[in-house]
Amino acid sequence: LVFTEEDKYGLYSNLLFKYFLAEGIVCGHDLFVASAKEHPDNILKELPAPLLDDSYRKELGDEAAAVKSEDFQDSMKIAWRYQNLPKMETSPTTYTKFGHYYDISKKMSPELCQSVKLHSFYLHEELPFEPKMKTWNMNSGYARLLQSIQRIISQEGFDGSDPQKKQRNVLRIGIQSLGSILWGDDVCCSDTPEDPQSLTKFLYVLRGLLRKSLSACIITMPAHLIQ
Repeated sequence: LVFTEEDKYGLYSNLLFKYFLAEGIVCGHDLFVASAKEHPDNILKELPAPLLDDSYRKELGDEAAAVKSEDFQDSMKIAWRYQNLPKMETSPTTYTKFGHYYDISKKMSPELCQSVKLHSFYLHEELPFEPKMKTWNMNSGYARLLQSIQRIISQEGFDGSDPQKKQRNVLRIGIQSLGSILWGDDVCCSDTPEDPQSLTKFLYVLRGLLRKSLSACIITMPAHLIQ
């Protein structure tokens, strides 16, 4: 469970959020995107495009050639007694490459987005159809989100309840701007909030769900609003 504190204009946290989701798609993971601010479909349309393997193999080749040239020039200047010392490896080799590279100036293709299973939760579409609820003593937005996450984990077998149902996979959960007034949480705008512990309770229950399942979660939080 990773928290990203939102900067005032939400630029860097939003970029990290999209990188996390894009990496999930490239790795073939299932996605669950939740927001009360922006529709999950719009978030997914804005994911950065992955760079093709051939592209960054060429980039790595060019960089390696440049480094090799600099190394040769430097070696001419180094005292002879250092020449025979064993060299430390300063850059990772290709087989230890972790993650993928993305071009933030281009959008991921719809075909690639649709290659994985996507689950979305948009608060303003969820609540109007259901009566106001007070499950687990927390506000209805958080309670509804927890129920949705719990349902996906159970139905899709991420809790190991039905391991034969599908190939072993990971669920990536992204929750945008948790704790803002859009979630119905007045902890950020009232000296006497209606449910001061709702956010804390939500996080404890979420952590329990994540620990019992094959899932990882990133949350952006507007900490500058929460006193």
